[in-house]
Amino acid sequence: MENKVDRNNMLKEFYIPTYIFVPESPVEHVSQIPSCPVIVFINTKSGGQLGRNLIVTYRKLLNHAQVFDLLDEAPDKVLHKLYSNLERLKHNGDTLASEIHRRLRLIVAGGDGTAGWLLGVISDLKLVHPPPVATVPLGTGNNLPYSFGWGKRNPGTDRGSVISFLQLVREAREMNIDSWHIVMRMQSPKGSPCDPIAPPDLPHSLHAFRRVPKTDPQDMEYSYTYRGGFWNYFSMGMDAQVSYAFHSERKLHPEKFKNQMSNQKTYLKLACTQGWFCASLFHPMSRNIACLAKVKIMKKCGKWETLEIPQSIRSIVCLNLPSFSGGLNPWGTPSKRKQRKRDLVMPPLVDDGLLEIVGFKDAWHGLVLLSPKGHGTRLAQAHRVRFEFLRGATDHAYMRMDGEPWKQPLPTDDGKVVVEISHAGQVKMLATKDCIAKGIHESCQGISTVHPESSSSDDTDDDDFEEERRNFGAALSFRYTGDVNKQ
Repeated sequence: MENKVDRNNMLKEFYIPTYIFVPESPVEHVSQIPSCPVIVFINTKSGGQLGRNLIVTYRKLLNHAQVFDLLDEAPDKVLHKLYSNLERLKHNGDTLASEIHRRLRLIVAGGDGTAGWLLGVISDLKLVHPPPVATVPLGTGNNLPYSFGWGKRNPGTDRGSVISFLQLVREAREMNIDSWHIVMRMQSPKGSPCDPIAPPDLPHSLHAFRRVPKTDPQDMEYSYTYRGGFWNYFSMGMDAQVSYAFHSERKLHPEKFKNQMSNQKTYLKLACTQGWFCASLFHPMSRNIACLAKVKIMKKCGKWETLEIPQSIRSIVCLNLPSFSGGLNPWGTPSKRKQRKRDLVMPPLVDDGLLEIVGFKDAWHGLVLLSPKGHGTRLAQAHRVRFEFLRGATDHAYMRMDGEPWKQPLPTDDGKVVVEISHAGQVKMLATKDCIAKGIHESCQGISTVHPESSSSDDTDDDDFEEERRNFGAALSFRYTGDVNKQ
């Protein structure tokens, strides 16, 4: 009996009453102000049956009103309504609303793509005090949770497991990480077979911006623009092709993907059937990155320069966190000689305004990461990256962003596709004591780093994407007067 009382008292530390979410609800007087009020977002499609089981447990332990199924309610609408109501209550002198606003923490349960969706929404809402986010590993790779100490195995869904996780959320520290904005523009002649990506095939974190003729409706050239963001990685090539095959198979036969172990076995099988282990035999030379696109980078705050890509590279990864493909670190630890030779800033930090760019030849090359000092082909560190796809190389390319892949159409005629990645501020994550990600404050003293907000006049010279970069596109329809910075 005593343990039950203690547990109920502990759960009050996370409890948020219904009237905070629903304006028409009567004000509820609580016995204590929660020290760690949380809102929980769960993708019930993630983790096979786990997502559905998890939401049942959270709703039993907490207020049903503070636990949301992402299949039913999008996070932008939830947070817009919540913060609008919080501002109204604060204006009326509600002390509990003020404290919840100040102490609020978010929990998101799903794959890396689901977490990225929520982070994009938080960024777009331009909150003065954005809440930090804890991630529950319900996906296959779980690179985001692993980087910040939440593990990479799917969690338990029973009461004890959920209570333990809530206690970790209360004890976790806040940590800033870089946000990376991506703009993709497709230009193709009218009537070209290069069609835009259908909305259902877009990743959660990539959004259609607009489709307009360049001058008038009679103009022969049309422009399709997409924008979004990532927090872990953007990749292109064979690794994204395997991931796309996996996601396509899961859409067709969801009943076969019930747990993390079987998902990983299926992933490995697809890597073999897609030719990733025998890329030199099955993979056309036209799909090698150097044959597919010209890659340009901006180091720190300098000018654009061409990045030379070896002909053998069939996959390229722009990495923000020290975890890829289920916890592997493609960058590794370069020797001091290589650091000096390649002008590398070490160690890689998650809030230094730089991406690590790594290449892979095939899956055998990727398996090198399993060795203690294994790493991919280190190509560069950059503040901005641009891919300019070569005309006629192929009719499509495979891309992936925070675990979510798509098949990108490419024009085979006079069209053009450009993808540009740039730094876009920071978000707050929650990190446990097992966090492997390193920030500027955790790094050694005296290391030269780029301040995330630094820029130069060169950053905006000949900038075709200034308008697109104002938002990630995750929550464009919402603006409010209270807790929002003016653009």
